[in-house]
Amino acid sequence: MASGISDPGGEIRVLHVDDQPDFAATVAAFVEREIDRLDVESEVNASDGLSRLADGSFDCVVSDYDMPGRNGIEFLEALRERRPELPFILYTGKGSEEVASDAIAAGATDYLQKESGTDQYTVLANRIETLVERARARRRQQRQAAAIETAREGIGILDADGDHVSVNRAYADIYRTDPADLVGSHWSDRYPDDEAGYVHAEVRPRVAEDGYWRGRTTGLRTDGTTFTQECAV
Repeated sequence: MASGISDPGGEIRVLHVDDQPDFAATVAAFVEREIDRLDVESEVNASDGLSRLADGSFDCVVSDYDMPGRNGIEFLEALRERRPELPFILYTGKGSEEVASDAIAAGATDYLQKESGTDQYTVLANRIETLVERARARRRQQRQAAAIETAREGIGILDADGDHVSVNRAYADIYRTDPADLVGSHWSDRYPDDEAGYVHAEVRPRVAEDGYWRGRTTGLRTDGTTFTQECAV
């Protein structure tokens, strides 16, 4: 059993809140059989669900709508005060556009209606996995962005086409401009023409072959001046 938020690609802990224990047990059995990395635990009401979520170790919540005490949307509203980013699926037999609309407005990540047959469990399992992986990717991006922004050295990230997708303040300061002005520009714009040719012909093939290159290049600032820079790619 995982004791914390799972690593990317690892176990996915799911809390299912439903006031029908037999149905919850059926959901857990089918969902875990469908995708074996899912680990489903159940509670019968929102209050117990909130207590279980206090340790922060679950990756996703699946909740019914009609329950004693707080209904599914009230449960969601209470949860969002504590865990605004946690994937939440309202999984209910109350199929109404009003309920679905209210759920999304309250911050539900998805809405799924209970149906007859076992195909619904396949859909639910896939939704859980997709939403959790999306949330994990978003957290990784946020951590990466925070690390880049606080780094003292200049850091720029390029996409597959060689365009800047993210740069920190230190990187922008090197070129005497703002980070927003660099995002979307091509790496070659930061070099004089002859130096850009050298980087393209010599440096990039080395990076492709060895995965790394370190050395000096001549950079081009936005004001047209050039400078010698130490680069690690």
